[in-house]
Order: sequence, then C-alpha cells, then structure tokens
Amino acid sequence: MKRRTRRIRTFLLLASALLIAAVGIVTQQTDALRRLEYSSINKRFDIRGSQGAPKDVAVVAIEDKTFEQLNQQWPFDRTTHARVIEQLTKAGAKVIAYDVQFTEAQSSGDPDKDQAADNRLIEAVRAQHKGANRMVMATTEVTPDGKTRIFGGDEGLAYSRATPSNSNYVNDNDGRIRHMAFKIDGLETFPVAAARAERGGKLDLPPGNQAWIDYPGKPRTIRYLSFVDVMRGKFDPAAVRGKLVVVGAIAPSLQDLHPTSTTGSGLMPGPEIQAAAAWTALEGFPLRDGRTWLDILLVVALALITPLLALRFNILVPVLGGLVAIAAVLVGVQIAFDHGTVITEIYAVLAGIVAIIATGAIHGVTVAFEREQARDAFARFVPEAVVDQVLRDAGGVRLGGVRREGTVMFSDLRGFTSFSETLEPEQVIEALNMYLTEMSEAILDHGGTLVAYMGDGIMAVFGAPLQQDDHADRALEAARDMLSRMERFNDYLRGQRLHEGGFKMGIGLNSGPVMSGNVGSERRLEYTALGDTTNTAARLEGMTKGTPHQLFVADTTRGMLTRPAEDLIQVGEAEVRGRVAKVMLWSLADQPPPPRDPGVPVEAASQP
Repeated sequence: MKRRTRRIRTFLLLASALLIAAVGIVTQQTDALRRLEYSSINKRFDIRGSQGAPKDVAVVAIEDKTFEQLNQQWPFDRTTHARVIEQLTKAGAKVIAYDVQFTEAQSSGDPDKDQAADNRLIEAVRAQHKGANRMVMATTEVTPDGKTRIFGGDEGLAYSRATPSNSNYVNDNDGRIRHMAFKIDGLETFPVAAARAERGGKLDLPPGNQAWIDYPGKPRTIRYLSFVDVMRGKFDPAAVRGKLVVVGAIAPSLQDLHPTSTTGSGLMPGPEIQAAAAWTALEGFPLRDGRTWLDILLVVALALITPLLALRFNILVPVLGGLVAIAAVLVGVQIAFDHGTVITEIYAVLAGIVAIIATGAIHGVTVAFEREQARDAFARFVPEAVVDQVLRDAGGVRLGGVRREGTVMFSDLRGFTSFSETLEPEQVIEALNMYLTEMSEAILDHGGTLVAYMGDGIMAVFGAPLQQDDHADRALEAARDMLSRMERFNDYLRGQRLHEGGFKMGIGLNSGPVMSGNVGSERRLEYTALGDTTNTAARLEGMTKGTPHQLFVADTTRGMLTRPAEDLIQVGEAEVRGRVAKVMLWSLADQPPPPRDPGVPVEAASQP
C-alpha cells in the first residue's frame, strides 16, 4: 500500500515538474508575462540605486523659470535658440543635441523678422560644426525614405551641417520607455546620432535594432542647466565643456514627460531620457540581454528542484529548498544586472513558486490518501470512533509502540479444527467468517482493538492504543457479548445443516501494563500488544479447556473494574505456566450449558 502511494507520488511530482518547466519555457519564449518582467526590471533599477551624474552628458532645460524670465510664448523666437547654441559653442560643448523640432519656418507675422531669426539659427548651428557633425537636430516627422523637413529640407539641412535624427520612442507594452531604437522610419534616432557625433562618427551598435537604456538614476540624476541662464551666459562653462549637451523642454506645460524604469509612479522629462540614452550609447550599451539558454535553464531548475527534493525528503526540506533556490535566483539576477546582464527572472521565479505549491498539494493529497488508507485498514481492527484519534495522536501509522495500562483478551472456538475436517474448504471459510464477524463486532462495539486472528482464535486489547480508563469493564462486557453471540453462531450452523450447533469457546482476560504498537518493517506493519499481561491472558484462555467455564478473568482485571460486576464468581487460585505466584481466577455465574456433541456434523448426528 505504502509503496503504491510512493509510486503515485513520484509520478505526480515528476509529471508536475516537467509540466511546470514546459509551461514556463513556452510562456518565457512567447513573452506572455512581459509586463510583469518589466516590473521586475524597474525593481532592479531601484535596488541598484543611483550611479551618480554622468560626467560627459548634461541637459539644458527649458523649464518654468525660463518661461517666467523670458516672458515668451512657446515656440520661442529662434534668435533665442540661436543665442543658446552660440553660448554652448563658446563654452566648448563637444556635441549639441537639440531636442526641439524646426521643420517649419518661424511665423510670427513679421516676415522679415522671421526670416532673420531662421537664418541666425541656421548660422549658429553651422558655426558649431568643426570638422565633423557636431550638431544633432531632432524631429518626429520622418518620411518613409528617412527624409525630414528640418530647416526646410535637404538644402537648409545640408547648409547647417547638422545631423538629422528621429526623436521618437517606441514605448514598452506598459507605456514606459526602457529601450532606445537605433533607427525609426529609416532615420537614426536622436540618442544614437548624438553619441555617434560625440565619437566622431564611430559607434558600435549591438545586434538588432534596440537596446536597454541604462538610466543612471531617478529624474534629475543627470546635471541640469537652465535654458535662460545659458542664453544669458550665466553658467559655468566647465559644466558643458567637452560634453554632449541635450537641449530640450522639461516644463510640464509642454507635456514632454514620460514614465521610465526609474520613475516609479512619477515621470522623467524627454530631454533627460534622450541624454540617458545617449550616455548609454557612449558607455557601449552596458545593459545587455542574457543568453536565452540561461533563461531556460533557470526556469527548468526552479521547476525541478522542489519536486525532486520531495522524492527523497519530507515536505519541509523541499519547500525550504525551493524558497532558497528562488532567493538565490533573485540575488543572482540582481548581481548580474548590476554587472550589465539582464536575465529574465519572472518566469523562473513563478515556476519555482508553482513548483512549491504543486509539491505541497501533491504531498497533502498523497498524505491524506495514505492516512485514509491507514484509516480504512486500521478501522478493521479498531472502532471507527477511535481511528481518527489514534492517527492524530500518533501522527499516522508507523513503527514503534507505547506503554499503556490495558486488558488483553484471548479467545478460541473449541472443537472447530476437527469440525472443519469434515467440510469442504469453502464451507469452512464461510462458517469461520461468520464466527469471526460475530466476535469481532462484539469486541469493536465495546471499544476493543482487534490485534490478530489466529485461525478461529482472536487476540484483542482494551485500553490501547487509545487510553481507556474503563478498559477492564469494556473487556468484561465484550466477553459477555461474545458468549451471548455464540448461540447466534450455533443457530447459523444448524440453519446451514453444518452442525448441531453446540460449540463452546474459551476466553481469557488479564489486565496490566501492555506495550502496544506497530511491529514489522516499513513494507509490512502489524499491530500487536506484548508483555507479561499478554502472555498470562493467553494462558488463561487455554486453561478454560476441560472446565465448565468458558471465561477466566484474572484478579487484576476484576480489581480494575470501575463498575459493579455482580455476575462474577470466584473460581479459585490456579497456577499459570510461566508465573511463580498463583492467579486468582473469576468467571461468570450464568455460563451457557456445554454442547451436546461438539465437532459432529448435523448429518452424522441424525444418522441411525
């Protein structure tokens, strides 16, 4: 029984492990939980913390202060932008990446003024060019062939010597910006173009068309300068000298604010996102996706470890092992992230959690199944009311025993062996089952535990394994009931024309300390009761032979009765084999009459 349950448990554990691993791999390869995985990326950024302000990137921010001090409506006059570019050029900015779109001519209502403003802006941009494209201009309007209308189109752009770029982003499916594309609509993106300009046109891109943005920290980690201060020359030139400077709007009214990996519930201005992306490119794209095989290996490992441990250890070890494995993966993934490798973790962690839950469920089901099997088996020998208490107290059926004060009963059917020799085996079995059923019900009805059947003999114990203060009373009442049921058994034999129905039985009762419990091996258990009390009870049953008494009750049993037993009569002292002192014996006053002709079939007795 136990081996069968173990086979079932092994099959369920292995099947669940393989199923969890397979489902985990499929969901991982199809990005079914991408949003959840992205949330874990956010957490990794939080745990890593700020990397400090990058030394080679800065942002010139068009913020509320600029609007207040310039007292201009957006879009600003282009001479204002020209002054900012001129100031940054004078301060020695290496690259100016302008995150403001100039695809249409200025239109203020004064054509001459507008023309002059446009020309000044283009000249300021052209002046920033020093042997390589050092000015990057942004636009979100790109034709399918990668053309733009920056500075009116190809002619104006060529004269400015600026590098055009696409400033659009493709948000992740949760709306956050975590990746930069290298090209959109055939045009290099703003941060890539800015980084390439800073590197003099040489920039190695990783495979594919996108990469993780390695945000150095939360919003405003990158150094900000005020647009109006730069325009007026009120800034430290060292803050931009030799650096890549992104110019753009951060004022909330211009609505260039976006959620990213490091903003939590807040937002990051678009220019800072562009600066962080450009810095990522300058650093050689430090965040790279891990190997696919490693992602798969983690899923498989966490799916298998708990079920495999459960094949050998109790449930606590597999659960702890699974939790430790999950914790190790989380720590390892964070360490890998801190060193520039992005490993997917959600699929592996969920596989580990599901494996723990599945293992616990399988353990619970199989343990419950084992207990139910044990209960069914034990209920054959113990009253059902006692079974649950025994299993609860003992933690299930297992090897070992406990010492109890109890009463041991032995009974035997006189003459059944010679009687059985005259019948067919089927008839013998049927008659024996009828007898054992009657006697067993009498024992169980009074709270006794059936220990063993020995042919037509029965061994039972009262007061074990469940303690009973009135075990002696229960044993005596069961003996009375058994003796009264003998007439029912004899009637059955007469009705089946198997015997005239005059069988007698012998019963011995003795009380005292009993060692009761399961003996045998893990493969086969047998409940028994051992000790001198048991041996004496067996001797007393045998001593009823050749006497008019069918029951012998030891004086120890009579002394432990908690209720009056007026029908007990004293038989006298008797020597019991194996004991030095004599034993005072008692029996019932109204014993049934002896049989007419025990052991003779009805057919034989009726013949002349």
